[in-house]
Amino acid sequence: MHATLATLLAIGWQPELRGILTVIMAVGVLMGSVYLILATNLGARLGFLVTLAAIFGWLAMMGFVWMMYGIGLQGPLGSWKEVPGRTVLQDTNALVEARVLNDQVEVPDGVSFSEESAAVAQAFEDEGWERLDSSSQEFGQAGSAAGTFAEAVGAYAAGDFVVNAVYDTGGKRYPKLLNSDSLDFFAFFHEPRHVVVELAPIIPTYTEAGRAPAAAQIDQTGQPQYVYMVRDLGARRQPATVLAIGGSIIFLTLCWLLHRRDRIVAANRSTLPVAAD
Repeated sequence: MHATLATLLAIGWQPELRGILTVIMAVGVLMGSVYLILATNLGARLGFLVTLAAIFGWLAMMGFVWMMYGIGLQGPLGSWKEVPGRTVLQDTNALVEARVLNDQVEVPDGVSFSEESAAVAQAFEDEGWERLDSSSQEFGQAGSAAGTFAEAVGAYAAGDFVVNAVYDTGGKRYPKLLNSDSLDFFAFFHEPRHVVVELAPIIPTYTEAGRAPAAAQIDQTGQPQYVYMVRDLGARRQPATVLAIGGSIIFLTLCWLLHRRDRIVAANRSTLPVAAD
């Protein structure tokens, strides 16, 4: 009695056991009930083949739907990854040393860091980089990833910096029909996409209870730092594609087996009975 009660309590409190038992019961009830009905009408072997063909046909259909719309069973999503050895660049000269920029940024002596930042922005523009708008989704995603990398190496502490600018280049897809951006259904290949995020230190602010915090202000005496990242497109549709292709192969194989059985049965029924001696 105590052992049974302990088992029931374990199933009730441990989500892993409860989840496994739920899946087993769902498979047994849903698929098992279909097989039971087919087996009583078609026989155990034929009912099993028909049930398997229906299951894998349904899996293939769901795989194609998930693959087209990018929903359901998904793989890793796209994200920004660090460039090994060149991720956090702590001054303007490091941009050229890391081969982010081709030409050295001309910064006069004695200028402020804000004027140096403007010179860097002009250098990126001259070499074909695009400055993202601060209200765009890509700006927020790149800035969040850059902050994580900067905090990981100790360049900044959390809350001690703001994203001042994001520069983007690359990522073009090809081949495109008639070189049109609207006809890119077959553009399965792409160029590497890189971004450089400029992080600027902020002046420490004091908060008071009951009052909204003051807006962050960039510290003009602090050196901005740059985070160099590359885009990883991920494999969002890969599991659904594998399911669609694998399910289709198994489904077509089972359909061929069912067709082969029907031909054998039809041939046996068309054979004249052998007369007994």
